[in-house]
Amino acid sequence: PPQPEKKEIREKGSEILREQLDAAKRELKLKDKECERLSQVRNQLEQELEELTASLFEEAHKMVREANVKQAAAEKQLKEAQGKIDVLQAEVTALKTLVLTSTPSSPNRQLHPQLQPSGTRGAYKHVGGHIRNKSASGAFPSSTGKPEPSSVSVQPAAKEDREMDSVLYAEFLMWREHPSLDRSSAFLSRIYREDIGPCLSFTRSEASISLAVENNSLTIEPVAMSALPMVKASAIECGGPKKCALSGVSRLCRHRIKLGDKGSYYYISPSSRARITAVCNFFTYIRYIQQGLVRHDGKLMSIYV
Repeated sequence: PPQPEKKEIREKGSEILREQLDAAKRELKLKDKECERLSQVRNQLEQELEELTASLFEEAHKMVREANVKQAAAEKQLKEAQGKIDVLQAEVTALKTLVLTSTPSSPNRQLHPQLQPSGTRGAYKHVGGHIRNKSASGAFPSSTGKPEPSSVSVQPAAKEDREMDSVLYAEFLMWREHPSLDRSSAFLSRIYREDIGPCLSFTRSEASISLAVENNSLTIEPVAMSALPMVKASAIECGGPKKCALSGVSRLCRHRIKLGDKGSYYYISPSSRARITAVCNFFTYIRYIQQGLVRHDGKLMSIYV
């Protein structure tokens, strides 16, 4: 072919190659941009993955620490609860033994310190004690608890000298079928009227003694004579070491009472303490009956005048 035609063909081929080269360059640029974008996405995902992994490990460690702390606290509470249960079981066993071994004909002297010889009663000697009414004066082992003058020797009455209160005994047997602390029953109504009411009737009745005894929230504690100057003012206002807050009588008060969660203490004389503890013992005993801790035998249970 002629020389011009060859030159034209060569130029067209070169132009086509340049166009293809330009297209390839543009495509490479697009791919480079895509690779760069994908690389950024990968780096971002790797960073997020590292942060998530670190957060998960931190949360896992936190959960493990909290679980260990809770486990340690639970184990400590379990040990404390087991210790308290052991102590309470021992106390219940001891109290149950004392209650079961005490009958009207043969009272347990640990529950009745006033029946001990005058030389061994020690702190239980009181003068001018509270005289219980006839309804339940011999009904229960722990309900009497009345102090007598130290010069009088208290001797248990012989069986043939005792007379049963048949009305009160019948009321007690009816109450015993369904024991409760509801004072509407005939038995407890009589006890409240003839015994608890007079026993807890004080000259100064600003303290809710009866309610605290019923709710089992009354605390009696001895007063150390050396610690009297350190007593709070709120306690001193309610009587004093030498004046009973309940009777108003000037007596040396070796005990004080606290009603529930109230902050005030009330100094009480030995006579007032004996009257309160007598009612507390009665409520303790009927609670034992209600809870099934006292075995009942109609032939052995007696209420005497």
